[in-house]
Amino acid sequence: MKKVVKVCDIDCANCAAKIERMVQKIDGVQSASLNFMSERLAFECDEAKYGEVAAEIQKVVRKVEPDCKIIGL
Repeated sequence: MKKVVKVCDIDCANCAAKIERMVQKIDGVQSASLNFMSERLAFECDEAKYGEVAAEIQKVVRKVEPDCKIIGL
């Protein structure tokens, strides 16, 4: 399952890269890409694990950027 969500209020490109690397390591995620300029996170995961993956993505984003909002997850 491919999904694209908006990650608002990322402070810098370094933080975006860190979030991307951490999302790629989540169990069940096949691929992930975060574009800093468009604030879009595209990822692919198993449809059966989507709920778990979505929860982990929220944890990762809040750990790196506590004030970020994820739209569409």
